[in-house]
Parts: sequence; C-alpha cells; structure tokens
Amino acid sequence: LTLLYLLRTVFLIFTALLIGGAGVAVLGLGLGYKYLRKPEKVVRVGVVSQLLIHPLKSGRAVSVALVECQKIGLKFGEMQDRRVHWLVVTEDGHMVTGRQEPRLVLVSLTCEGGQVCLNGPNMEELRFPVKQPDNPVIDCRSVFRSDIQGRDCGEEASQWLTRYLGAEKTFRLVHFEPQMRARRPVEKEPLFPQYEQVAYTDIAPVMLLSDASVKDLSSRLGKDVTVDRFRPNIVVGDCEAFDEVCWQCMFTTVDPETGIMNRKEPLETLKSYRLCKPSEKHIYKSSPLFGQLHTVKKTGILQVGDVVYKISR
Repeated sequence: LTLLYLLRTVFLIFTALLIGGAGVAVLGLGLGYKYLRKPEKVVRVGVVSQLLIHPLKSGRAVSVALVECQKIGLKFGEMQDRRVHWLVVTEDGHMVTGRQEPRLVLVSLTCEGGQVCLNGPNMEELRFPVKQPDNPVIDCRSVFRSDIQGRDCGEEASQWLTRYLGAEKTFRLVHFEPQMRARRPVEKEPLFPQYEQVAYTDIAPVMLLSDASVKDLSSRLGKDVTVDRFRPNIVVGDCEAFDEVCWQCMFTTVDPETGIMNRKEPLETLKSYRLCKPSEKHIYKSSPLFGQLHTVKKTGILQVGDVVYKISR
C-alpha cells in the first residue's frame, strides 16, 4: 500500500490516509510521529482524482497521471515540483510571484529532451536548455525574506518575461539546481519538521486538497472555482469536504483562467466559515483553512485512481 499520513489542522486531530499503489508516505505538519504508529480503524474515503505539478513558481499547473513522490516534492519526467524548479526574480534578485504579477498564473513551463519550453498568451514559444552551467548563479531573496540561489536562465528568457509582464522593470528567470543550498522552513515556521528543506516554495513540498471542499466553496460563492486557484499537488475525489485544512493567502484571489486579482474572493467567503478555533489563532491568525500541507516520509509512485483510506486513531 501507498501510505499518505495526514495530520488534520496541523496538530490537533490525528488521522492518516492510505493510498493504494507503491509505498509512498506523506506526513502532515504537526507534532511527533508517535501518534501515527498504531492504526485503529481503516475506512475508504476516496480516490486520487488529479495530480498537479508546478515547475514555475506561480505558473500554470501541469496535470499528469503518474508522479514520483520524492522528499523534495513530486516529479514527472524532467519536471520537478516546488523545490528543483524555476522562479521569476527582479534584476536585483527579489522573488516575483502571482501576488505581485497576477498574469504569471497564465505562463506554462514544461521540459522535454533537455529543453525548457515557455508559453504564455499572445507570446511566441521560447525554448532554451535546462542546463546552462556557464550562466551566473544569482543570490535571490525568497519568501519569508530568506536567501536562496538560482542559476540565471539567460537573456532570451529575461526578455520574454519582461515583454510578457509589460512592466518597466526587468525580470529574470532562475533555476534551482540540486547542488544548491536549500532553505529550512523551520527557521520561519516553528511547526515544520527540523530536518525538512525546500527552495522556492513558501512552506512545504506537497499540498493536498479535496474536490468536495472546492465544490462546497463554489456553492457558497454562487459560481464555480477550480482546484487550480489553490495550487494543490494531490487532489482527492469521492470524499467528504474539509477532511484536509491549511491556511490560504491573497494569491488565491487571482483567477487562474484570466490572471486577474480581485483581492477579495474566495478569501472573504472562506473567512465566513473556515476560520480556526480561538486557541489556534497564534498559528493561523486570520487566514481561512483550506487544503493541507505535507512533507514526504517515504518515497514512491502516486497515480490518478489510487484508492485513499483514512486511518482513525
């Protein structure tokens, strides 16, 4: 069995999920692992309905049928999600995301045959080599004001992004390579495991969300929203809403189909019914809870259609 361990609401209620497949374990953020050792009851709760990777931070998701679940995140072919991937920065090295440039969500980055392929609305496709060892390494200012390195992807990529974003400033594309020093999220997020490392992602290498949670939100909004707005990696279908939770930010107000930020919805609706308990405000503050972040405990293969079970304790 594939093991996907979940820890609901970060540390208060202990549950776990098993996914049929080939030996993967993903652990939710929270307290010690001793609570996850002895299952009491196993119940089928759903199936993996989608697997999504995000090779470019804030860029369009790539839907795949099968992924390799690694310590650093999900991998499909030459594309790695969330750690070994690509990041847009300003000329002085400051990170640029969909929070500052919402139209980044319409940019797709794929890799094949050692080539990176960039596409965006009304832009010609750009191809360049994944490996460019002669290009300089840039010191970048990442999320939470942490420093992280990235290999510059060259002038053509810089000009493409600058034209696409249409700003007066110059943008550059950088690539995080395996030999570069990763970030330790625990330095900014105390609940994160001490040994875990990430690069350009905000907090964790994997995020999980259920179709039911998104459908429930759509019914309250009176219009359809898609899972793409919340940028999950693993989407679980045929299950109950809100079996998974994590905090959400202003980036969720960017429409992934138009690249327009409204700065209000769906956050305002989520705040009306998905706020944390008063005892948890020191963790989540005023952010609504939707989805769940994870670290990887055991590597393996995940596939769309794998059956998901919950272990109650």
